[in-house]
Amino acid sequence: MALPFLPGNSRNRHLVKEKFHKSQHFEYFKGVPMLAVSEKPGIGGELLFGQKIKPKYSVYPQGQGSGLPAWVAFDKQTLCFEAYFQEAVPEARDETYRIRKCHIYFYLEDDTIQVVEPEYKNSGIPQGTFIHRHRIPLPPPNDDQFYNVFHFNLNQQMVLYSRTFTLTNCDSFTKNFLTKLGVRLNDSAPVPDDPYSNLRKEIEKNMTPLRPYERRDTLKQFLEHDREVLCFYCFWDDTESMFGDLRELVLHYFLADDTLEILEVVSPNSGRDTVPKFLCRSKLPKHAPPQMKQPGEITDRTVLNVFGSQSKGKRYILDSLKTGAVHEDFYKDSDLTIGGEVNVWGRRVIIADCDDFTKEYYRSKYGIEDFTPLQYKAPEAPKPPRLVPPYNGFGSEEDSLSFCQGLLPKPPQKDFHKFMKKDSNVLKFRAKMVTTDPVDRERVFIISFYLSDDSISVYEHPERNSGVIGGKFLQRARVKKPGQELFKSEMSEYFSAQDLYVGAILCLNSKDFRLVDADEYTLNYMEKHAKEIPKANVGVILSKLGSFSEEKLREIKKFLTLNDPSNTGYIPYESFRNFLMGLDCGLSEHEVLVLCRQFSECKEPEVNVGMMLAVAQDIFRRKSFEAFPDLARIFTYHDRHKTGRLSTKEVQTICKSFQLPLPENLLRALLSKFGDGDEIDYHAFLAGINWVENPAPPVLPGDTLKLLFAPVYEPKLVHQSLLNYSDLLKKLEGKTQKNIFNRRKSLHL
Repeated sequence: MALPFLPGNSRNRHLVKEKFHKSQHFEYFKGVPMLAVSEKPGIGGELLFGQKIKPKYSVYPQGQGSGLPAWVAFDKQTLCFEAYFQEAVPEARDETYRIRKCHIYFYLEDDTIQVVEPEYKNSGIPQGTFIHRHRIPLPPPNDDQFYNVFHFNLNQQMVLYSRTFTLTNCDSFTKNFLTKLGVRLNDSAPVPDDPYSNLRKEIEKNMTPLRPYERRDTLKQFLEHDREVLCFYCFWDDTESMFGDLRELVLHYFLADDTLEILEVVSPNSGRDTVPKFLCRSKLPKHAPPQMKQPGEITDRTVLNVFGSQSKGKRYILDSLKTGAVHEDFYKDSDLTIGGEVNVWGRRVIIADCDDFTKEYYRSKYGIEDFTPLQYKAPEAPKPPRLVPPYNGFGSEEDSLSFCQGLLPKPPQKDFHKFMKKDSNVLKFRAKMVTTDPVDRERVFIISFYLSDDSISVYEHPERNSGVIGGKFLQRARVKKPGQELFKSEMSEYFSAQDLYVGAILCLNSKDFRLVDADEYTLNYMEKHAKEIPKANVGVILSKLGSFSEEKLREIKKFLTLNDPSNTGYIPYESFRNFLMGLDCGLSEHEVLVLCRQFSECKEPEVNVGMMLAVAQDIFRRKSFEAFPDLARIFTYHDRHKTGRLSTKEVQTICKSFQLPLPENLLRALLSKFGDGDEIDYHAFLAGINWVENPAPPVLPGDTLKLLFAPVYEPKLVHQSLLNYSDLLKKLEGKTQKNIFNRRKSLHL
């Protein structure tokens, strides 16, 4: 008996239900409202009648299986299947259907599928990726679900977008993976034959060359001689024909494939049209045939007979002896020699010369050494000199010359390499004016010569109460040598570095200047670049002294002996200079100065060590430097052998590490005073600079400034030094013996 449908008499399905919320399409994800599901379920998330929701996961629901996500656990793992599908061909004569083979890839990380069709030669079908990688839904009516790993098996069909694919085989990884999942794999299925593909294979098989096949391998020659071309300079004498002349040609022989090409050299204003090539690149036969061969007349093989039967098909008999073959001789590299002839399709081309690479090739391969070129044309007539009109006085001579060299004048070119190389090199000389005026005679000028552009500037030192305004006397510019004609066609000569030396007389702005001295940099530069400046070349000067007569040489030796009664080997510079200048030996004042600088010795002045120590202690006292015990401990630590001495380099490194507040020149001078060779007595050095334990007497501020800002060793001038004439005599005797030997040799000849 049925119970009435009254409260308390029917089963309440909501008794165990806990959720009574109204389902929504939206939810919050990381604080952002977004669409959660496209289909809305009922109360409490229950599905409505007949409602189906697509699962989010293909096989395993969330919370089951491995703890790693799928894109990590199955990364780079793909199942590969071989498949085919049949496609109808309704409008073709040779085929009614086509079997198309493909590969199906299933990516385990996200259940995506990709179908790829291998490319076949001359198929005429766009092949490659047939279906791009994505999740493929099942065929209707289950199109709300997607293919997963359990839908794959061998020898079964799959419908992908209305195309039926038959899985025939898979790789070993796929078999092992599916077996571990518990899938029982079917046996592999064969692929049916494609009638059109079989027909194409038969056609290609008939197109293969007949055996025995003679292969000519030219790859080795190509790899060994690729980009190697022999170049010959030739000519073709066509003077016998009407309006013919001598044609210059260039022959290129390619060693990679034994081909050659010929180019014609068309001279300007010859009246001929320029053609790309005289002969295109090809093999050139030695004996030009009377007429061209017909196609098929020259073949690599000869067919003797053709016969066939219904059972065995057609057969061929080839002439293995090649009795009817036609052989042609082509030009090789051994046939091309200087003076040889080349038959270019009936034209007699003579080889006259070749380039350096071709000469080296024939010299190494064939041992040919004679490459004398043929003279086939008269030497070119010398070009007539271009007469330049004389300078008219407007602008500079270089600028006026550019107007005569072209319709569009260009500014004169400067020597940029010389400018970059000698931009900062300036030679400075002290000069006096050569005049009878007593006031101008005492004026002192500084002449600067700039090596970058050979320009000269003159500056005069201003002197008080002299009546002459000093300053710039001549602005920097190139100065012409005196005694040249102004309006002439040739370029004027300007003063160069070889014209400036001590004792030279320069005419600048109609004023004569005598160079009386030069600074140390100028003298050092001239001696360093003695090849460019002969006046500073010691070898040339000694050669001049060695070429003197024996009477003058005895006079020089006598003078040196008289001026050195103690036989020390040294004489004063001034006495030797005055003697050479009064001897009239042909040496300039600068050459005498260079000779004395080469053999002079300067004595270093005695330096007051106590003054230097007092100045150093005064600096330490003002800087409050008291780390002398730490400095002594470091010196003792580096002294491994406990000798009380360290090398100069080690002492300088330790002083720099302690940041001693001493100038570099003062520290170097102190170390030299406490050193013996390359070693420093660091105990004495520390005792001298320690102002705490060994204070020195106070010094005046003037003495400190003089010692700090003046060089410790002031260089002595040459006229204050002594000349080592003993070394000079040794050098002079060697030059004299060499000159005597050369004279005797010339007389003997």
